[in-house]
Amino acid sequence: MALVHHTGLWPADMDESLRFYVDGIGLSVLFDVVLPVDLEPLLGVTTSKVRTAFLGDPARPDAGVLELVDLGTGSAAAQPPGSGLPRRGAFLVSFQVPVEETLQRLASLELGGAPRRMPTPAGGLSATVVDPDGVMVELLDQPISLGSGPL
Repeated sequence: MALVHHTGLWPADMDESLRFYVDGIGLSVLFDVVLPVDLEPLLGVTTSKVRTAFLGDPARPDAGVLELVDLGTGSAAAQPPGSGLPRRGAFLVSFQVPVEETLQRLASLELGGAPRRMPTPAGGLSATVVDPDGVMVELLDQPISLGSGPL
């Protein structure tokens, strides 16, 4: 059986992304380090130092982790942000959180843009917002169930 360990994002502004995911979504910083490493053999991008921040719930290591990576190249900021709409490849990161509370927190931080909301088939609430780099972020107030248990 394979488990998702973590999902990585390459933000243009690490501090703004930390503000979104930690202060807005409610994740905890599990660790935040700068490593003197060349990731060219792994990622195909030459680096000399990399800042990596792993975010998640320290009480739930099985829940998956979001990694924010600053490759130290400065080239992320030169690229346009995503549109916040579905596109080919990875386009969405989903979190199970208290949706309304999280939306209020994001609004007070002036983050996330105008949320889109819809009820889930089980009577819960889901919403999407957009992170500082244009990645769609889904908020679910309960696990999605496909009949064989929660997802």
